[in-house]
Amino acid sequence: KNSGLREVANPSEILLSHRDENLSGIAIAATMEGLRPILIETQALVSTAAYGTPQRTTTGFDTRRLNMLLAVLEKRNGFRLGIKDVFLNIAGGLTVNDPAIDMAVVASVLSSNEDIAIDKFTCFAAEVGLSGEIRSVNRIEQRIKEADKLGFQRMFISKYNYQSLNSGSYKMEIIPLSTISQLYGKLF
Repeated sequence: KNSGLREVANPSEILLSHRDENLSGIAIAATMEGLRPILIETQALVSTAAYGTPQRTTTGFDTRRLNMLLAVLEKRNGFRLGIKDVFLNIAGGLTVNDPAIDMAVVASVLSSNEDIAIDKFTCFAAEVGLSGEIRSVNRIEQRIKEADKLGFQRMFISKYNYQSLNSGSYKMEIIPLSTISQLYGKLF
């Protein structure tokens, strides 16, 4: 601020955009920065390839991992993304290596591809495997508590994380999933 430095009590609030309307291609991921849970915004733009060879561009996320997730969507779920440009951005200038944001990346890509917005009070925390399965992640309770504290109403997680969770102690709805096709069915 103009008056000097001030404490940032909750980094997640800074990394999430404050938007009045829901826009397609945006999904919120619950990630970990060391031992601290942080909610981040994943932004995807999917459009028809203009120059023949589709582009795959990422900022703050591993391009090879994006290619793998797109291949899973195409092979396991029939989405024709091989002929489309896909741009992915992790908002706030962060670089994230946590596989727990996979489901948020997939959700943002699907949202942009379908041009249907994801509710802004929904977040995601799960890894996606090569067969399209939703895999569990570590420290799920911390991720859920952070999302709950910030007022999120729904969180999609792996059914394997859900089995060991006391879901009744949270205000938000916890939705367990086992495959990407279930994610698509619950979101759209």
